[in-house]
Amino acid sequence: MRALLLSCLLLLSAQAGANTPVSDQLEQLKQQVIQLNRELFLLEEELLFPPQTQLAVFLSVDSGQFFQLDSVELILNDKPVEGHLYTAQQWDALKRGAIQPLYKGNVKAGEHNLTAVFVGKGPDNRDYRRAVSYRFNKAEDAVLLELQVKDRSSDYQPEFIVQPWSND
Repeated sequence: MRALLLSCLLLLSAQAGANTPVSDQLEQLKQQVIQLNRELFLLEEELLFPPQTQLAVFLSVDSGQFFQLDSVELILNDKPVEGHLYTAQQWDALKRGAIQPLYKGNVKAGEHNLTAVFVGKGPDNRDYRRAVSYRFNKAEDAVLLELQVKDRSSDYQPEFIVQPWSND
């Protein structure tokens, strides 16, 4: 489909700009192709993940002093849907404030349960495996959830939280 749009653009730009220099025509054509590509991407996203069924899960880390993440697994309604192993570079980026888009998918309206299983190294370099569950009701709007790994300085332990993002 993109090839068809590109050829139409070429034909139209050749007819419309017969009197303008070739470099100007090419620049205009380039801008039109970029704009069309952007619009096609947005349409494709809307078709694949309509807001009525969309579930998106993101991951963030507070500072990572009490926990070093090795992997995370997402389980939606007792079925594994996503897993990710972290490299040192990815972990470093998360500690510096990056937010990772972890999962994007479609769910039907109704009650759902999301469980995130975190595996890594906790305080004193001990193996650590913790899970956090979150029940949510899927209605008309997209559901956006953030998995947060936070340092709890009161007892020097990591804390795992599911934070819903509002659509307001």
